[in-house]
Amino acid sequence: MILNFILIFTFISCSCFACFYAIKKAMLTILTAINLVVGTAIALLALLATVSSFHENQRRAGYISLLGFFFNCLFWTAFILLQSYPLIRAVNLLALAGLLVFALVSWLRFFPRPTSFQAATKITPYDERDHMFSRNALKFDEEHKKIYYDQLHPELRQIDAAIHARPELGEPGATFYHPYYSPAFVAAFSFLSRLKPLTAGNPAQEKTKVDPHQMKAAIRKLAPYYGAADVGFTRLEKHHFYSHHGRNPEQWGKPVECHHQTAIVIVVPMKVSAMKKAPLVQAINESARSYTEAAKVACVLAEYLRHFGYDSRAHTDGNYLAPLVPIATEAGLGEVGRMGLLIHPRLGPCLRISMVSTELELPPDKKKEFGVANFCRICLKCAENCPTRSISFDDQPAVDRGVAHWKIIQEKCFAFWKSIGTDCGLCISVCPYTKEDNLFHRLVRRYISRNAWNQRLALFFDDLFYGRRVKAKKNY
Repeated sequence: MILNFILIFTFISCSCFACFYAIKKAMLTILTAINLVVGTAIALLALLATVSSFHENQRRAGYISLLGFFFNCLFWTAFILLQSYPLIRAVNLLALAGLLVFALVSWLRFFPRPTSFQAATKITPYDERDHMFSRNALKFDEEHKKIYYDQLHPELRQIDAAIHARPELGEPGATFYHPYYSPAFVAAFSFLSRLKPLTAGNPAQEKTKVDPHQMKAAIRKLAPYYGAADVGFTRLEKHHFYSHHGRNPEQWGKPVECHHQTAIVIVVPMKVSAMKKAPLVQAINESARSYTEAAKVACVLAEYLRHFGYDSRAHTDGNYLAPLVPIATEAGLGEVGRMGLLIHPRLGPCLRISMVSTELELPPDKKKEFGVANFCRICLKCAENCPTRSISFDDQPAVDRGVAHWKIIQEKCFAFWKSIGTDCGLCISVCPYTKEDNLFHRLVRRYISRNAWNQRLALFFDDLFYGRRVKAKKNY
C-alpha cells in the first residue's frame, strides 16, 4: 500500500512538474511574442520619426530618433534572450505593465481646465483704425493722421512716430533686406492691393434657388480644388466685423456696413521649410505667396456665389472687413494660440486665411477643441523666442472687448518687423505645432489632443528633438 502511495505521489509530482514546465514554456513563448510585437511597434515608430526628421532636414531630431531606434532594439532583444533569468523576467513584466498603463493614460481625454476661452455675452467690435497696419499707413495720410492723433489717440503719437521713422517693409536699410528677393514680397502685396476691385461685384440679377447643404458640400470640394487646405463655415454676427474702416484711405473712419449672413473661411498652408527660416526674407516671401493663394481662392468662390445671384465679398490681405482669426475658430478651423494666431489641427499656425462673406445662409460648422489653450499655457516657446517680448507670458489670457485671449504688444512687434525688413515669423517657426503634415506628426498631434499629461511629455521631447531656442540663419 505504501508502495502504491509512493508510485501515485511520484506520478502526480511528475505530472505537476511536467504541467508546470509546459506552462512555463508556454508563458515564455507568449512573453517572447509580446516582446516581439511591442518592440517592433516601438521600433517602427522610432524609424518613422527618423525618416520624417531627416526628410524635414531636422538632423538633431533624426539622430536622436535613430539612437532611440537602436536602443529600443537592444532593450527588447535583451528581454527575449535573457528571459530565462527570473530577475530579467520580472523587469520585463514590469516594463510591459508600465507600457500598458502608459497606453491607457495616453488614451484618456481629460484636461483639468477648460481648453478654450469663452467670450463674454457682449463683445465690442474692434476698430480697424487701431490696428498697427492702419496706424503705420497714417504716415502717408496727413489728413487722417491729424484726426487720429489729435482726437482719437493722442497717447499713441510718440510711439507711432518712432515706428513711422523706420524703413517700410521691403525698403533698403533693414537688417535682412535683400536687393533681389525683398522686392518679390513687395510685388506680391502690391498685386493683392490691385486685386481689391475683384473682391466684390454685382451678383446675377435673378437668384437661383439652391439647397444650402448641397451648396456647402460643393464649396467644400471646390475650395481645395482651387488651392485651399481647409474650409469652414459659420454664421456672421455684428461683432465679427470691424466697427470702422482703417486701412482704406477712401473709407477711413466710416462705420463698417455688411449684412452678410455666412462666413466661408479659407485656410491656405505655408511651407514649413520656408517658415523655419524666419525671420529671414524667405519667410515673408512664403507669407506673401500664401496670402496670394488665399486671395485667389476667396475671389473665385465669391464670384461663384455671385453667379447664383447672392451678394458675396472676398476678404483678402489688406482688404478685410473683419478680423479673421476669431471667425476661423468659430468656423471649426482651429483654436487661437498664445501668439494670437489660428492653430489648425493639421497645419498648426503655418497658414494664411481669407474669407468670403455672403448673404446666402449656409449650415455652420461646429467649433473644434483639441487642447491648444492648455498646451500654450505650458509651452511658452513663442514668448521666450520673441525678440521683443511682445507675446504674453501670463498663465491666463486677458479679457479685451469681451473676448478672452492672450494679447500681443503690436507696437513692439511691428517696430521690429520694420527694423529687420520682414514680418519676422519666429513665433510660427518655433511653435511645436509647426511641423510637416505627415503620418508621424499627425500621430503626435492626435496624441497631444487627448490630455494634459500627453502634452507635457510631448513638449519635453519637442525640446529634446528640436531645441528650445532659435539658432541664427542665413538669408537666401
